[in-house]
Amino acid sequence: MACRYDRRAGICGYIAIGFVAKDTLANLFAGVFILADSPYKIGDYVVLDSGERGKVTHIGIRSTRLLTRGDVEITIPNAVMGNTRISNESGGPHEKYRLNIKIGVAYGSDIDQVKAVLMEVALNENEVCDEPEPRVRFRSFGNSSLDIELLCWVEIPEVRGRVLDALNTTIYKRFTAEGIEIPYSKHDIFIKEMPGSD
Repeated sequence: MACRYDRRAGICGYIAIGFVAKDTLANLFAGVFILADSPYKIGDYVVLDSGERGKVTHIGIRSTRLLTRGDVEITIPNAVMGNTRISNESGGPHEKYRLNIKIGVAYGSDIDQVKAVLMEVALNENEVCDEPEPRVRFRSFGNSSLDIELLCWVEIPEVRGRVLDALNTTIYKRFTAEGIEIPYSKHDIFIKEMPGSD
């Protein structure tokens, strides 16, 4: 009887070890493929499907470490990294990152003036790249606005939040000073009859 229980315990132990080894081997194999394929490297700024984003600080055989914008380092098993969609914002021919700033102006606005103001704002921002040069595009006739887009580049993806804040702030102030209206949704409510008026 004791021998039967010992065998069962032994089998359960082998199964438990098998599960642990499966995860470890999956991470090891994924780590080898990541090192061989190089979808990202140390210093790259990546965004995962799950929403995590940050700079790669370490690529090991079992895991990859990212430093988030909140200065928190997270460790992700390579099996997860190998099976998720990764956007490498530092990849491509250069590390520069494009900002797309969409803004609507009121119908009747001087479109040439709007474009000139946006270009001036972008060119005067220190952290916006001179090359490629900023661009302004008139995208569409919206329901209540003329839809414009400012396209400009920053040197590294990490600074995009700070530069976006600076550009939006300056655009708002300049539009106010230039008398360029930014429309917003307005709703008029008409009451035909007050309750209890009979």
